Amino acid sequence: MMAQPDRPHNVLGDTLAPCSNEPLTGYFRDGHCNTCESDAGSHTVCAVMTAEFLAYSKYVGNDLSTPRPEHGFAGLTPGDSWCLCAARFLQAHDEGCAPRVSLAATHMRALDIVPLRVLQEHQTSPSA
Repeated sequence: MMAQPDRPHNVLGDTLAPCSNEPLTGYFRDGHCNTCESDAGSHTVCAVMTAEFLAYSKYVGNDLSTPRPEHGFAGLTPGDSWCLCAARFLQAHDEGCAPRVSLAATHMRALDIVPLRVLQEHQTSPSA
């Protein structure tokens, strides 16, 4: 795995804010939506889970709600923040069930896949 960048930036051009430490998220499991070349899924969108999105994600083959103790994963519940794959977020947006997004905690590399206006449509608050 490649080293992560020293000072990653969010989609607003500021220093990347943490997404979640409880549950611990991120490609590096460092609480941030950091990424690198080996992160093929681009786990860069900090999203706040909803029941609708968790059901959708399970339906399309990525079950985020079922605990997987063998992997140290307790399963996500509505209200949890999680670093989503940018393409999955865009797919959920296109299907009308995208979760809310923390722009401050969404890595700038998400913009390689998701237009900023789409992320802004789903932001948690104007300042987030």
